[in-house]
Amino acid sequence: MNILSVFLLALAMSADAFAAAIGKGAMLHRPRLVEALRTGIIFGSIEAVTPLIGWGLGRMAAGYVTAWDHWIAFAILSILGVRMIWSGLKPDTSDHEKPRSHSFALLAVTALGTSIDAMSVGVSLAFLDVDILPVAAMIGIVTCIMVSIGVLLGRMLGSASKHSAEIIGGMLLIGIGSLILYQHLSSLTG
Repeated sequence: MNILSVFLLALAMSADAFAAAIGKGAMLHRPRLVEALRTGIIFGSIEAVTPLIGWGLGRMAAGYVTAWDHWIAFAILSILGVRMIWSGLKPDTSDHEKPRSHSFALLAVTALGTSIDAMSVGVSLAFLDVDILPVAAMIGIVTCIMVSIGVLLGRMLGSASKHSAEIIGGMLLIGIGSLILYQHLSSLTG
């Protein structure tokens, strides 16, 4: 994977965390930079660890599926992309009261929920024999930045942008999966 692919993957992985951060920011009364950075660090750290876990699991199974690795990566990324697009298209029906503050536990659970797709991506990257450490670091850094921005923008933007971020992130995942498949199939014919 080249640096652009890694960045786009990181951007796609951070989209649902960004969307959640907008919601978290909208729930706070005048979110401050310190709260935004704290939230970003929690989300970014978890988002960086989950692809490592997925990659480890994928490496254990990689020997059994090397003939199909590109199709597996394409399928996983496409399914996650479609899921994100679907989630972005659904209307927001939650009507919760605003919390007084966000606890570490609440942020960690939210971050874990938004990072399950990063674990699946880690599995698919194991099949492609990608150096996972720079990819996981990029995912963590981009997520930290995007979540910090999302918290600060949440108050102004509300929930409308949340859906757009999920749709764009889903399209990026499908695009990356398609690129992986195309590169593999074109290397067979070339």
